[in-house]
Amino acid sequence: MFTTTQVGSWPRSKIMLKALRDRRLERMSQADFTAVADEEVRRTVRIQEEAGLDIVVDGEHRRDNFYSFITEKVSGTRLMSLAEMLDEVEDKSGFEELLSTLDVPASAIRNPTCVGRLERREPLAVDDLRFVKQLTDKPVKITLPGPYLLSRSMWVPNYTKSAYRDQSGLGDDVVRILRDELLELAEAGCEFVQFDEPVLTEVVMSAECGRRTFM
Repeated sequence: MFTTTQVGSWPRSKIMLKALRDRRLERMSQADFTAVADEEVRRTVRIQEEAGLDIVVDGEHRRDNFYSFITEKVSGTRLMSLAEMLDEVEDKSGFEELLSTLDVPASAIRNPTCVGRLERREPLAVDDLRFVKQLTDKPVKITLPGPYLLSRSMWVPNYTKSAYRDQSGLGDDVVRILRDELLELAEAGCEFVQFDEPVLTEVVMSAECGRRTFM
């Protein structure tokens, strides 16, 4: 009666967490990391099929988090921890208050910051789609960060204004990149694309929707 799927991200095993950390610290080659991630994706797809889900996901195992991974794919970006950004944000006191509410260290959350003109160097998730389609006959869902989230989180004036006069200009390029990705995913046979926009809850639920938020 109801089509079933999974939200997108999947709990990482200790092996996958170690591989992500080692790759980030350049202690692991890309080939070795890919081998570990491939096996985790196979396991994730197998569990979903055994559970009877109608639409499967790859679990986002290759991603540091659900939106920071774009720094590997898009030029003009720099991955920064929230701790690194403290001296550069426009509202330091508000940002410090935000950091105090986090349940993880600020150094553990990395944000893709715009430091130049944005250009897609390579597809964001098309290769992930092609790999999963080899593993299953079920429809595959690809998850991507949405344009509102990226336009908000990537805009750090001290870095971004050298490339974009305002947030609207940055948003135009974000939308263009996501649109190009969507078209390429469709051409590769993707039936479902989910754009994640958790920050939109602030527009509906909070009077402080102008406050900087990192999800």
